[in-house]
Amino acid sequence: MQANRRGNEYDVSCRVNTTDSALVNAEVDRIFLELYPRSATAQIDRAFRDLTTMYRGDRPGYHACDTAYHDIQHVLEVTLAMARLIDGYERARMGLEPLDAAMFRLGVVTALFHDCGYIRTLDDSQHKNGGELTLTHVSRGARFLRDYLPKIGMGEVADVAASLIHFTGYEIPVSEINVPSLGYKLLGSLLGSADIIAQMSDRCYLEKCRDRLYPEFLAGGITRKRLPEGGEAVLYESGEDLVRKTPHFYEGASRRLDADLGGAHKYAQAHFGGQHLYLEELTKNIEFAQAINDGTALKRNPPNTITDDVR
Repeated sequence: MQANRRGNEYDVSCRVNTTDSALVNAEVDRIFLELYPRSATAQIDRAFRDLTTMYRGDRPGYHACDTAYHDIQHVLEVTLAMARLIDGYERARMGLEPLDAAMFRLGVVTALFHDCGYIRTLDDSQHKNGGELTLTHVSRGARFLRDYLPKIGMGEVADVAASLIHFTGYEIPVSEINVPSLGYKLLGSLLGSADIIAQMSDRCYLEKCRDRLYPEFLAGGITRKRLPEGGEAVLYESGEDLVRKTPHFYEGASRRLDADLGGAHKYAQAHFGGQHLYLEELTKNIEFAQAINDGTALKRNPPNTITDDVR
């Protein structure tokens, strides 16, 4: 049998085109219905439609997505990973507290909108690009979820979603995020883990870091750090420098995955029947970054999901 060749648009299983919202929606529904056969997918499907509308620029009051790294492919990859981690947990939990259909829906909807805080509102005259919102995008996303979830019949967990989204960011330490129960803490750990492993296992992750993430960091003012004595330290000199420092970044991300987030990423192994495809692809990216030592050898062309008028 010929080995699968992974295209730049595809997930770690080489089966799902993660630039296509409808295809990811269908795969998430499939996983959901296998776990909860008598449950309805209507709220999940509505959230996928609303996400697509928002990122395309058709949601009233919002610009289209203009952050090429934190684009709809990233969001769809994270959402697919989230569904898979919940599935893996349910397969492997061995007497631990189950995650029911309502928890799955909440996890998926929060994953779908976890980076919506990068999207500018039409009345925002201060910011010219979503990258400028890097340091506050999680809190902005939390406010959106509080307003949005009641509109799709999930108002009772709107405040929980506004807390869960912080598991994907660094505005609040994981240990200080307040959620109502250990089950929600697990859900948050799965979400934070999905965010890390999905993006770092992307086939074009290193190219995206060089060409897309660095400009977002530049716009967000996080390529430099102000020192206590008043000077500045350069954290990332260029896109190539960001690639060169990616292995060091992964050391911190790995500690976050295994310590702060409780190793929840390992449930991917149960979903895939014993293979941790996310970790395998992530490791390839880190090893390649170590081998080339900068970004000049990177040749892959990531898919472009940004609409022509905001490019």
